[in-house]
Amino acid sequence: MTMDIFEEIVRLRREGKRAALATIVHTNGSIPSYESSRMLVREDGSIAGTVGGGCVEAEVWAAAKDVIRGEAPRKMTFNLNNEASYDNGLICGGTLEIFVEPILPQPGLYIFGGGHVSIALAQAAHTAGFAIGVIDDRESFANAQRFPMACEIFTSYEDAFEKLRPNASSYLVIVTRGHKDDMRVLRWAVGTQARYIGMIGSKRKVLSVYKALEKEGVPTEKFERVRAPVGLEIGALTPEEIAVSIAAELIAVRRSARDLPHKAVQLARASPTVAG
Repeated sequence: MTMDIFEEIVRLRREGKRAALATIVHTNGSIPSYESSRMLVREDGSIAGTVGGGCVEAEVWAAAKDVIRGEAPRKMTFNLNNEASYDNGLICGGTLEIFVEPILPQPGLYIFGGGHVSIALAQAAHTAGFAIGVIDDRESFANAQRFPMACEIFTSYEDAFEKLRPNASSYLVIVTRGHKDDMRVLRWAVGTQARYIGMIGSKRKVLSVYKALEKEGVPTEKFERVRAPVGLEIGALTPEEIAVSIAAELIAVRRSARDLPHKAVQLARASPTVAG
């Protein structure tokens, strides 16, 4: 049974996985009519479909891996012209153009807490292309009126922990109303595969949460991937400014080929006497 490439793309994006789609966009000369032939290259290197086979396909596969890593498209032109090196099943003597584009899942931002910062962050991140989920155990805070852009709303932390499956395209921001809920969410978050985990609060508050979770048996190294205090340091004071600083950090992580350095590692190992 032939795999439907577009159904496979939908499946990959739903699972938070990346890929690259190579499409023959133009043929010229004595090449048979392969226009619109497509090959999907998954992040693990496996493929679906074909753009002709042989050496051309091997080069496209290698380019597709680069496209996935760089998340930028590429156009490739092959001048076959009777070159034996392109023994790929195509009739020689023509030109073949192939467009290779990245297939990227939509990043999902899950905001734990439904206060003023959360509303401003949801608006900013939604505008930047993130799918929004909101979690707060108060229905008066987590609802469609306050978060009309949200595609998921949970009014129970435990329900969210059970149903959410964060992956490499998931971003978690913890902005609850207090230490107790911060601890509950962070305990769960550090055990997920989320790309980003951020928690709001002063250095003193962050350290107190870390210390409490360490006493519960959560390994110290789990906190090294947490960005706390959350957001880029831009001197933000108002909820809207804080939201901009967090949204900027989300975008920086999303667009960076490597994770950005942050202050959480030093913070996790800092003295508990650090001032907030």
